[in-house]
Parts: sequence; C-alpha cells; structure tokens
Amino acid sequence: MADAPTLYPTLLYTDAKSAIAQLEAAFGFTRTALYEAEDGTVLHAELAYGNGAVMVGTKGKGGDYAEAMTDAGPSGTYVLVTDLDAHCARAREAGAEILVEPAEQDYGARNYMARDREGNVWSFGTYAPRLPG
Repeated sequence: MADAPTLYPTLLYTDAKSAIAQLEAAFGFTRTALYEAEDGTVLHAELAYGNGAVMVGTKGKGGDYAEAMTDAGPSGTYVLVTDLDAHCARAREAGAEILVEPAEQDYGARNYMARDREGNVWSFGTYAPRLPG
C-alpha cells in the first residue's frame, strides 16, 4: 500500500463510456479497470494518470454510492486507509454523518461512506486500485 496513492476522485457520468473515451483521448488517462452491467452500462472503471487515478461510474445505476451522490456535488473522493474501523469511529466522534457502515465488499475490500458538513461524499476503504508501471 505504500506505493499506492491514497486519494481517488470519484466521478459519475450520465454516459460513462463516452466520458472514459474523452478522458483517454483528450487528457491522456489510461484505463486500468472496467466493470460493466449485462446491458453494457459502466458500473465502475479506473483510469490512471501519472501516479494517481480516478474512479468513474454511471449516474443513477443504484447502489449506496449513487444514492449518497444524489444531492451531492458532481464528484466524491475515495481515500485509501489501513485501519478502517478506527477511521470510521474517529469520523463518527467528530460529527461526520456515516452514510454506510464499514462492510466487506464482494471484491475483497472493506469500506464505509460518510458525508461532511458541506454535503460532500467521502468513501474510505482498504481497496487500492492498480496503476500501470
């Protein structure tokens, strides 16, 4: 985990496939992961640039994150943490609204979601996207 970035902006698009194509062609991002629903809708993608990455998904496709982002700004931020439960306890004690309690995910990571006092959505987890190089 020492070599992995710890912050990952998370963007939801109406047409995530088109957004990914633009991020690759116009801005030089490299797609490192793409997970699609049976209908071809982008559920989750990861695009790297330098030693960082963004996570991309489709707006309105359900799930905890999409629901939390309904009344939030256009993006959220994912933060890689090592002791997830202690991190969540600290956030709760400091008054952050916990949107999703710490939980194991199907892909082997553990995460939780919170909202800060200005309404921004923060996801914290043990998953570190793989970057090229």
